[in-house]
Amino acid sequence: MKIASVIVRVFATLLLIGGSSIALAQMPYGAPIALDQAKKVMAAAEAEAKKNNWPVAIVIVDSGGNMVMMQKLDNTQHASVDIARGKAATAVNLRRPTKVLEDAIAAGGGNLRLLAVNGVYPLEGGIPVVVDGKIIGGIGVSGVQSGQDAQCAAAGQNALK
Repeated sequence: MKIASVIVRVFATLLLIGGSSIALAQMPYGAPIALDQAKKVMAAAEAEAKKNNWPVAIVIVDSGGNMVMMQKLDNTQHASVDIARGKAATAVNLRRPTKVLEDAIAAGGGNLRLLAVNGVYPLEGGIPVVVDGKIIGGIGVSGVQSGQDAQCAAAGQNALK
């Protein structure tokens, strides 16, 4: 089965379970995040992590899922870099926070099919970066509990509002 058809199936499933994320899922992609924007997002996410003394990795990707920036705070576990990258790319590629996927899998049933999709990280902590109604990138954070990762990612996304 081609990856494109798998993504279409996943996307259709997510539209059914996404609830409030449907509007985001239909949001168009914009121009890739600019470096100055990525720096603002990174600084805000890092400030949130440091305020809480959380050792995390933070990754910013552009609207095509390509890495723009990465930071690994002191004492962050090594695996968090790849996980943060996966969360950021998943949020961009599926146009929704990764929390939606985590919740879908927790609900079980047919949603467990998401686990078979290569490259999808169904872990809270990935958020699309939206400016002027368009997805310009994504932020992924990993290293502490998923809700805390998401708190740092949200602080980053909010830096551009």
